[in-house]
Amino acid sequence: MIEFNTHPDRYRHWTLRVEGPLARLELRVDPEHPFRAGYELKLNSYDLGVDIELADAVNRVRFEHPQVKVVVVTSAIDRVFCAGANIGMLAASTHPFKVNFCKFTNETRLSIEDASRSAGLRFLAAVNGPCAGGGYELAIACDEIHLVDDNSSAVSLPEVALLGVLPGTGGLTRLVDKRKVRRDLADVFSTLAEGVRGKKAKKWRLVDASWARSQFGDKVAQRAKEIAASGEDRSGRRGIAWTPVERKVTQEGSTTTYAYRFVELTIETETRAATLTMRAPDAGQPRTAAEFHRAGAEAWFIRAFRELDDALCQLRFEHEDVSLVLLHTRGSIDAVLAAEAALVECARSDWLAREIVALVARVLRRYELTARSFFAVVDKGSAFGGVFFELALAGDRIYALDVDGVEIAIGPLSNGLLPMTHGLTRLQSRFLAEPERAARLAAEQPRLRAADADGEGLVTFLVEDVDWEDDLRIAVEERASLSPDALTGMEASLRFGGAETCDSKIFGRLSAWQNWIFTRPNATGERGALVSYGKPESASFDWRRT
Repeated sequence: MIEFNTHPDRYRHWTLRVEGPLARLELRVDPEHPFRAGYELKLNSYDLGVDIELADAVNRVRFEHPQVKVVVVTSAIDRVFCAGANIGMLAASTHPFKVNFCKFTNETRLSIEDASRSAGLRFLAAVNGPCAGGGYELAIACDEIHLVDDNSSAVSLPEVALLGVLPGTGGLTRLVDKRKVRRDLADVFSTLAEGVRGKKAKKWRLVDASWARSQFGDKVAQRAKEIAASGEDRSGRRGIAWTPVERKVTQEGSTTTYAYRFVELTIETETRAATLTMRAPDAGQPRTAAEFHRAGAEAWFIRAFRELDDALCQLRFEHEDVSLVLLHTRGSIDAVLAAEAALVECARSDWLAREIVALVARVLRRYELTARSFFAVVDKGSAFGGVFFELALAGDRIYALDVDGVEIAIGPLSNGLLPMTHGLTRLQSRFLAEPERAARLAAEQPRLRAADADGEGLVTFLVEDVDWEDDLRIAVEERASLSPDALTGMEASLRFGGAETCDSKIFGRLSAWQNWIFTRPNATGERGALVSYGKPESASFDWRRT
């Protein structure tokens, strides 16, 4: 089982230093401690273990150190920034692991961009040496890139030229969509294995500033202080402890269960199906900003959605064969709606409440970017209200039992506070042909019986009690019989209708092109570029375009 919990005291590869409004994240990858044995992490190259620490550090800055206004991301090794994802790790990994690694790594970069967008936290990449592949993708996730100009340090995306694959965490899309590099220059840059240095890198918009080595440290420090001196005063903020997510894992025969306080994930190996159960908050949830601060990471919204996040990561990496997840909720709709109303009200004026909303939004996006089918099961005892109904909308189908007492409710978080990857709300995405219906439902926030929810187009199938068990069984068996490759492509295409954003383009390409390229002989065959990298023999390509 992969452990996604960590702490700065246990980091092997990163160091987090905080001084007032300034923080430094320094990368010094320990080559002797890869995530899995069999390769060496040379030249600050990274693997999943390095990225788990980075993801933890970004969350800790947001929740434990809310006074921070700027984070300098740099290397603690002189004349080396980051060589990108470790080639030995990629070459030795299974295809699903490679794709899930790319997804997790990109979601970590998205969390950096989300911190800038939703929390006003600025990231400055201080590139003090060669910066290649995933290292440059980390840099372009930051708000500014400062490159040392020493006639040897360059930024590069060498994957096409050297490995026969694409940058795995959105580098090509961020070049043109985020940094607005001219398309012809981006084309040249993406085929130059040696990259681009100094003043040319600045001229091409690949970096924001380039400094001589003698000036580099002072100029970066000066710029960080300028950013920290601007904007609101955060010195009075006090953070909360980012405590570990606790789980108990049990296995009985073909069934594996991950049990948390508010989340339970049960895997059935024989049927290739899983059941994910979310539980409503219990008594005593925060109602005021002060109560949210006192509750800290034990507040239901934080704990439940961190537990869901962990369960999703376990599902992705540890259970590749699972095809379908049945989503259940249990507890009181009233309790969910009351907790949600309190959070939304506090978020109007309190930084922690706003960070909690942003956390929930990120977990929901990870949920719908997970390559599994999700069917929501609205039955007796379910609590599909507010944010729980957002989970249902994030999935692929909603089955509702047509009996008294079964209902759904839309809450205030559904009115624009939890955007999808492509920027729409889930109601807007559901009703692309009827935007007025989406707007009305978001404004009215109705509570509806199952039959009325069906009338509003909010469920997929309204099923009578006599047919309930058979219909669900047939749905599970049918879904599990379909090609997982076809389902992954189909779901990624259907979940994000309407206009695209930089983020949704990145994941569309990860789900389709990278998935495909990683299985092609030109990349991963016996003489593919990824397998041949570092060997005397050059790669052998099938030159046909397909």
